[in-house]
Amino acid sequence: MMASGAEGAGGREKVRPGGTLLFIGGTGGRRPARGMAVMGAVTAALPALTANLALEIAPVRVNLIAAGFVDTPLSASLLGDQLEARREELRRTLPIGRVVGPEDVAALAVHLMLNEALTGATYDIDGGQQFVSA
Repeated sequence: MMASGAEGAGGREKVRPGGTLLFIGGTGGRRPARGMAVMGAVTAALPALTANLALEIAPVRVNLIAAGFVDTPLSASLLGDQLEARREELRRTLPIGRVVGPEDVAALAVHLMLNEALTGATYDIDGGQQFVSA
């Protein structure tokens, strides 16, 4: 954990001037479920960490990407033979009508790194999944 004040200034020197610190988290822990206590705690803590670090290590910018389901090889390995059913469910229910891919997350990351007016915020990238019932 970074200290405040003069001791915390050391973090700024680790990032080039005008740089950014970008965390990648998820949205999966936002809904309570059995076995998700640690994931829920981490999911809840990351936005607060992001906002506080944005103040503590300014002018370094700090932001958080909170991803929902992203169609990656990791997702495929976790879902196994249920992957295609999950993809179809998301295509049918998400407001964007398609599954979020790694290129979507990468485009957001590049935008957050290039836009020097953004700091201390959490950006959800879930295709609108948070707005449809579970």
